[in-house]
Amino acid sequence: MTETTDQQALIARLNSETAKISWLELQNHYASGNVLVVRPGADLIKVAIALHLDNTAEVQAWLADGLLAEVSDQQALVWYDKNKLLWALVIPPFVLVQETEITQQTK
Repeated sequence: MTETTDQQALIARLNSETAKISWLELQNHYASGNVLVVRPGADLIKVAIALHLDNTAEVQAWLADGLLAEVSDQQALVWYDKNKLLWALVIPPFVLVQETEITQQTK
């Protein structure tokens, strides 16, 4: 298989594993510190690929820019109170989440 075909297969697999899930169902993962939020404007699949391939430089750049972050306690409370539905994708040991629609949140 070529590198392009491998990349396409990985993208297809990750897309098929992406699902909407209630924040309430992610509480155990959040309590374990394994949930990362992908901010609007960032590509959930691209972030997942970078984590899967252990692309430290790209992940660190997103963390520095705030496009990828740990879920804050305040954000977790807002999502909990609203029983927020999020896009989610598991890239062990992390669960990536992204809001299903762009909404303005207070940091």
